[in-house]
Amino acid sequence: MKPGDVVVGAFPGADTTKVRPAVVLSTELYHHYRPDVIVGLITTQSPSELAPTDCELRDWRQAGLRQPSFFRLFPVTLLQREVRLIGRLSEPDWFSVRACFKAGFESE
Repeated sequence: MKPGDVVVGAFPGADTTKVRPAVVLSTELYHHYRPDVIVGLITTQSPSELAPTDCELRDWRQAGLRQPSFFRLFPVTLLQREVRLIGRLSEPDWFSVRACFKAGFESE
């Protein structure tokens, strides 16, 4: 698995666990030493207003997704063995996701 890969796995939510797509945020070096993977949520629910930590995935078909989707910075760790690779974000979409991550975790 590489950063920017799109996977599906059992994603814990506020009320239930649901199998859903996510984008890999952690690095190959991280994966070498850890049994888990850090992912961020992908949803088909269009937000009424995009937050700085949300972005539209414009090339969703190329990423292996079934319908228009959005990234939301809702990071979770899942076991590597419990996720399945379905695609990869385009370079422009991966750039947008990294900007969302930066907005959520880096101070200015």
